[in-house]
Amino acid sequence: MQRAIPCFQMRGGTSKGAYFLASDLPDEVGARDRILLAVMGSPDKRQIDGIGGADPLTSKVAIVSRSSRPGIDVDYLFCQVWVDKAEVSTQQNCGNILAGVAPFAIERGLVAACDGETKVRIFMVNTNQTVTATIKTPGKRAEYDGDAAIDGVPGTAAPIPLSFADTAGSTCGALLPTGRAVDVVNGVRVTCIDNGMPVVVMRADQMGRTGYETREALDDDAELKARVEAIRLAVGPMMNLGDVTDKTVPKMILVAPARDGGTVSTRSFIPHRAHATIGVFAALSVATACLLPEGPASEVASVPEGARKRMLVEHPTGASPVSLAVNDAGEVTEGAIISTARLLFSGQVHVPERADAKPV
Repeated sequence: MQRAIPCFQMRGGTSKGAYFLASDLPDEVGARDRILLAVMGSPDKRQIDGIGGADPLTSKVAIVSRSSRPGIDVDYLFCQVWVDKAEVSTQQNCGNILAGVAPFAIERGLVAACDGETKVRIFMVNTNQTVTATIKTPGKRAEYDGDAAIDGVPGTAAPIPLSFADTAGSTCGALLPTGRAVDVVNGVRVTCIDNGMPVVVMRADQMGRTGYETREALDDDAELKARVEAIRLAVGPMMNLGDVTDKTVPKMILVAPARDGGTVSTRSFIPHRAHATIGVFAALSVATACLLPEGPASEVASVPEGARKRMLVEHPTGASPVSLAVNDAGEVTEGAIISTARLLFSGQVHVPERADAKPV
């Protein structure tokens, strides 16, 4: 016997995931997670018995519900389903999957669309933040076709601006959780920063690399990955994250001078595999790190002038645009990105009836 669960699969930004109404999943976390593991086919490096794509970027879940919070339309919980482990993490946000939340909410009737354009206020449960997504809705229907292109995604789609105002310290409790713009860990100068995503930023050349390596080369570089992981484990307690051995944060970022007209070039570990691009919130955190005069990112970055800084964070397959508003003291007061999303399928996903049974 199998259980059928209403499900949408959507591409959000440079990721892909399953989107569920919270009411269609168990309230009990253990039962919910067992179902999500069965949905994706984890643990299995191919995820052959589920809809996961055998990559962290395609083994993601959004759980959405109508919000009871004043001024908020929907609540969004992000779940990272591990590919090769029987684990589901809710320790972080995902700005890519976030891009699909507003159109999903409209498709499922949680939000009534306006004719032309609809603003959806989203509460991100993982980190207690809010974001405003603006969706094109001609004829009061979510529009997916458009001329916005984001690197890492073929073709074009309708733009989805996402505006954030309260991302600083969302996970670690402070923008600079160690209280410093620079820490020296295992002989490497790093910036530990959280402006939507806890990341550790370090110069690639200090790690003996160029910062322009391919994703495949980074994944095959066992010596580099061991050094990066040693730093990650050391900074976990420093960033108020505790023992991060089994956590997906912080993300580890190598930076180098931009090569294609952007602000800075990045190579990301998420945290144990190299990222094909860079996460939305990680890009916000890295861009913010570029504004710290004494930090390693600022040493290699080309930062634009003005109170509204439009920055391109380069990654292995292109660049992610980020807009930061700063006050007279140089502090970031708002961050925004433009993403896209597309509905891939809607229907039901089937899991074995035993999937939500407690393990013996």
